[in-house]
Amino acid sequence: MTPRRTPGSTPWLATWWARYGNTVRQFVKFGLVGGSGVVVNSLVVIICKKIHPDYERVLVPIIGTDFNIRVYHLYATLAFLVANVWNYQLNRMWTFRSRYHLPWLRGFFPFLGAGTAAFVIALGVQTLLINPTSPLALPRTVFDDSTGLRTLLYWANLIGTLVATPMNFVLNKLWVFASVRARSVRARRRAEEQDPQETPAVPGRRGER
Repeated sequence: MTPRRTPGSTPWLATWWARYGNTVRQFVKFGLVGGSGVVVNSLVVIICKKIHPDYERVLVPIIGTDFNIRVYHLYATLAFLVANVWNYQLNRMWTFRSRYHLPWLRGFFPFLGAGTAAFVIALGVQTLLINPTSPLALPRTVFDDSTGLRTLLYWANLIGTLVATPMNFVLNKLWVFASVRARSVRARRRAEEQDPQETPAVPGRRGER
C-alpha cells in the first residue's frame, strides 16, 4: 500500500527539478543546437582545408614574440562566425524561445560577444593541440593527416570547440538571453496589474490566484 503524502511534502528530486529543471532543459537544448553548430563549424574548416591544405603556414608573425598567426587561425575564425550565426538563430527560435526577444541584430551582437569569449578559449586549446612544442600537442604519429579521420586540424578544432561550450552556455543564459527573461517577467506583471483576475491559480491551492 502506497503511503499517503502529507500536504506540502515533496521528494527532493521533485524539489530539485522544480528549481533547476528549466536550466537543465535549456542546457540540453543548447547542447543540441551546439552540436549542430559543431557540425557547421567542422564543415567550414574542412572546406577551407580542401581549398588550401597548408593550414600551418604562417600568415602574420606576432612582433616581439615567437608566436605567429597561422592559416588555421583564419579557418577557425571563419568557421566560428558562420556557426555563431547558425547557433544564434536556433537558440533564439528554440532554446531561449520567447515573445520578448530583442530585435535580431540587437540580440546578435551580445551573442557574438559571448561566443567570442568562448572562441578565444577554443582557439587557445586548438593552438596548444596543434603546436608541436606544446605539452598538450596531439601525437603526430597518429594524427598525420594521411586520412580525414587522422587529420590533426579537424580533431584540434573539434576538441577546442567542445571545451568552450559550457562557458558559452553560461554566458548566453546569464547575459545574452537574460533580457528575454526580464522582459517576460515585466510583461507578466503588467498583465497581472491590468487584470488581476487573469492571474493563473496555483495548482493544489484552491481559491488563490
